[in-house]
Amino acid sequence: MLSAKRLVLQGINYALFMGLVWYFSFSPPYVRLAADEAMISLALSHAGKPVQECRRKSQEELNKLPPNMRVLEECPRERSPVRIEVLVDDQAVIDERINPPGLYKDQGVDVYHSVKVPVGDHRLEVRMNDNIRVAGPTHHYHQSISLSAADLLVIQFNHAHNQFLVK
Repeated sequence: MLSAKRLVLQGINYALFMGLVWYFSFSPPYVRLAADEAMISLALSHAGKPVQECRRKSQEELNKLPPNMRVLEECPRERSPVRIEVLVDDQAVIDERINPPGLYKDQGVDVYHSVKVPVGDHRLEVRMNDNIRVAGPTHHYHQSISLSAADLLVIQFNHAHNQFLVK
């Protein structure tokens, strides 16, 4: 049977624990953004272009293969790394080069990155290169934006239209 002393000590311990949880649920105050800041988030999933073009096999090469292995074109699986730059007022705030994951480097990359920027009018520029065979950006977006306090600007990539979306 539980003694009265043990029950009282358990009650004190529970009250102390609940008091600590209550205190830390309010203090110290958490502020994600200051009054003069806004946030830009880049969130996209994208697969780079293949590193090489498909190659058509000659008739001699096909004849050397067993009948069930005779495929006219040989296409490498490896994809290009994706390079993404986000510039605000010609200052790079995000500059990443992401290699494709996977055993054969054949999967798409997932990117999520957030940065705090001051409020006001800015010039936003987003560049992405998803083809190692092309120098410079293959996708480009620029726009003048106006951010107020605690605004969240999200940059995504629309695969259907092959362009950036800014919300």
